[in-house]
Amino acid sequence: MNIHHNPDEARFYIELEKGQAVLEYQLLPAGRTSAVDKTVDFTRTYVPAEYRGRGYAEALAKHGLNWAKKQGLKVKASCWYVRGFL
Repeated sequence: MNIHHNPDEARFYIELEKGQAVLEYQLLPAGRTSAVDKTVDFTRTYVPAEYRGRGYAEALAKHGLNWAKKQGLKVKASCWYVRGFL
């Protein structure tokens, strides 16, 4: 499974034969208490209906969380699916 990252569009995606599976995020500014702590909010996971149940969303969620850890970002998950991995 080849996961791509498009930082300009703030999303990770997997190219499928018919469309894309995506994990969207938003980088949030550092809070008032710390100028260095940045947060990523994973906002949406989407997999086309005909590809659901094949592990695409899980792969995207784990990949995104691993990326956030490597970047030293705090994690917030507005997306219910990603929240299940926290």
